[in-house]
Order: sequence, then structure tokens, then C-alpha cells
Amino acid sequence: MTTTPNRDHPVATGAAAAAASASTAASAGRKTVLIVHAHPEPTSLTRTLVGVAAETLGSTGHAVLQSDLYAMGWRAVYGEADFPVRADATRLNFVRESGHAFEHGHQPADVVEEQRKLLAADLVILQFPLWWFGMPAIMKGWIDRVWAYGLAYGRHGQGNRFRYGEGGLAGRRAMVSVTTGGPAVDYSPRGINGPIDQLLFPITHGTLFYPGMSVLKTHAVHGVGRMTPEDVEAAKAAWRLRLAGVFDEAPIAFRPQNGGDYPDGHQLRDDVAPGRVGFEAHIAG
Repeated sequence: MTTTPNRDHPVATGAAAAAASASTAASAGRKTVLIVHAHPEPTSLTRTLVGVAAETLGSTGHAVLQSDLYAMGWRAVYGEADFPVRADATRLNFVRESGHAFEHGHQPADVVEEQRKLLAADLVILQFPLWWFGMPAIMKGWIDRVWAYGLAYGRHGQGNRFRYGEGGLAGRRAMVSVTTGGPAVDYSPRGINGPIDQLLFPITHGTLFYPGMSVLKTHAVHGVGRMTPEDVEAAKAAWRLRLAGVFDEAPIAFRPQNGGDYPDGHQLRDDVAPGRVGFEAHIAG
């Protein structure tokens, strides 16, 4: 199916406005940051770190947008309700219907609004607690519904041609900021839970790098259930320091699909990272 976004539909129109706004902001050294967060408790460390980020970034002149998924009552289930006008009413094919809805401007209003914020952002921060080794279901549902065919994948109607370093979200930075209940040692290279960077690889390399974003190193705060007030203050200070250079730090060196390392677009050349397998083979250096 060839799906090219209709430049008259709401997301494309919003993207043009966002690009103009971003250009003006960039000329003044100001960026736009979207913080997507998922925790129902206002006093949680997750929400505390969101507040620190909004204050820190806002105080330096950046525009801060938020998607507080619990407060929004975000519908996490991706299904028929996302396709009010179907391309094929006899069978639900998610890829086809996603592309059809995106191209023709038939997406639900809440999805269009989140895509507008996403396209306006220079930096996207996903802030969440690690629940059963992944993001909360409500955030996964945000990704499922907002990452439309024609935008986050299937770019220019060419299937997998533009992915992993290219795509509709290229030119933006992204970061995962996560809190864990277990101590840091559990997530260390030989820790029992597995290294945090490997646990989150499907998010950093998959969800974020796949549609073209430059992904920064994960920011993690561990052992949150046993933190003292002093520990919380230290975590807040470390987060402020990290955010101060967030637009200057180098992203993770994920290998781009079309950079020559994957001649068939699927598998690394034999002479690239010889002897390395698994996640680490897809990071240069």
C-alpha cells in the first residue's frame, strides 16, 4: 500500500506550523521539549522529576509541553475505535487502517493532538517507572496509537526503506528517564535484572531510533522505594545537571539502517563488529 501523508490533514498542517514555530525558536536559541509521563501518584518520584524538568528547562527559555497520561485519561487500547472511517470494513488490518486514517485525516482527535505536540518538539522525554521490566501499559498505548503508519513507520509509502535513523521523527532528540524499585547493582552489567540499557533497548533503539530520532543515554534513578529525603534531593540535582547539557551531548551511536552497515537492510555485514552479537552489535564503537 502506498501511503503519502495528505498535507491538508490536521497533523500535516500542524506539522507545518510547528516547523515554523521551531525555526523561530531555534533562531532565538530556544527549544521545545515534550515530556510524556506515566504515574498516577502526584507525589511519586516520577512526577517530581517531571516538575524538575519543566522548571529547569522552562527557566532557561525552552518551551515545555506535557502529556500527563493518567491525568488525561489516555485510552491505551489500540483498536477499532482508532479507525472511524475504515479502508476495509471486513477485516481489521492495523497497518493499512493506520495509514488510511493518517493520510486522510480520519484519526481520533486525541491522537492528532499528541502528534501535533510530538512534531513540535525538538526533544521528547519519556518519564516513567519501570514496571515489570518495561513502561507502564498506558504509555505503551500512547506509542501504539500515536506512532502512525506514514509518520513513525512506512515513511513515504516505502515500507521499511526509511527506518532506524531515518523517518518521520528525524531531527528530534529523545531520552528515556526511568525510575526503578531495585538498587543500581541489580541493573549493572552482571546484575540479576540485566543491564538497564539492554532492558530498555526495545524502547531506545526500537520505539525511538526506528522512526529517526537521535536517542540520548538513558537517565535512571534506582532504589526509589528506599530513598531518604536527602537521596531525593540528590536525584533532583543530578537531573538538573543532566538537563543543563541535554542539547549538547552526543546521542547513542546506533548504526543507521542506510549507512552501509546493513547492505540488505536487515543484517549487519560480516566485517562489521565481527564477533559481536545481540544488542551491542548495533551500536558503533
